[in-house]
Amino acid sequence: MIKCCIFDLDGVIVDTAKYHYLAWKRLANSLGFDFSEADNEHLKGVSRVESLKLVLRLGSVALEPLAFEAALADKNAWYLDYIHQIGPEEILPGVADFLAAVRAQGIKTALGSASKNAQVILERIGLLEQFDAIIDGNKVANAKPDPEVFLNAARATGVAPADCIVFEDAVAGVQAALNAGMQCVGIGEPAVLRQAHLVLPGFQNTGIDQVIAQLAAVA
Repeated sequence: MIKCCIFDLDGVIVDTAKYHYLAWKRLANSLGFDFSEADNEHLKGVSRVESLKLVLRLGSVALEPLAFEAALADKNAWYLDYIHQIGPEEILPGVADFLAAVRAQGIKTALGSASKNAQVILERIGLLEQFDAIIDGNKVANAKPDPEVFLNAARATGVAPADCIVFEDAVAGVQAALNAGMQCVGIGEPAVLRQAHLVLPGFQNTGIDQVIAQLAAVA
């Protein structure tokens, strides 16, 4: 019986990837070179430190340790500036209605995200009160595909992992959900998220009853 729905943040509830791109581009420009959206594709799923190393290689720029740390701080500060300006219009289509429907049925909701800015983002888009638990990058030691973030979310809501559905848009996130012993709904392309139990293009024109029925059908 499904008792909790756990949602990733970026790419599932809201798309903040563009703000990471703008912050990296601004940093590259400050160092004297450009940074394209194609370049940004190489940073997906990469840590902030490794991302900066990649950006610097693209621009053939070398930084001393102190300047390297300063560049990391600048990038994060610019990213925070961007996300402090977002609002409810950034919520991905169908998400707000889906969350409301889940909660109306008495099913608990939790966030399981690597983002260290999850709380700020949820406050800005007006969805903070829609979650019973928020487990973000400030509360975990291990990155996905380690299941820690999702297991902590289940624990925080008092629900057994087997009674949870995870909604994820990334391969590592899908693997983390499976490693946690949870059912997983991929949000995106079936060819990419093929390990998920079910893949949907998004939350439009679907409800939690439909999701549960489809999961039961493929079990």
